[in-house]
Amino acid sequence: MAEPTRDDVDALIGPATPHFAYQLRARLRELVAELPAEHPARVYAEEQIELLDRLGYASSKAEQGGQESRSKPGWAEIPSSATASEPLPRKQ
Repeated sequence: MAEPTRDDVDALIGPATPHFAYQLRARLRELVAELPAEHPARVYAEEQIELLDRLGYASSKAEQGGQESRSKPGWAEIPSSATASEPLPRKQ
């Protein structure tokens, strides 16, 4: 296999959803496992692995479109409001 690139990383995570974040994270780790730690594709992949980890606790990868106000009636019943940038808290 050819040496992985940033484009290969993007191809893996592009269609990421919360449902598949951890499966994609595992594939991404496997993709760059043989690269040295300072390799640009590995550095980028590590950043995206962090995004996928947050996405697993979120309901959307979307960063645009605004969010509903937490004061909106019924907010407490809508736990799927978390984005990858602000995921739901992890249970300890």
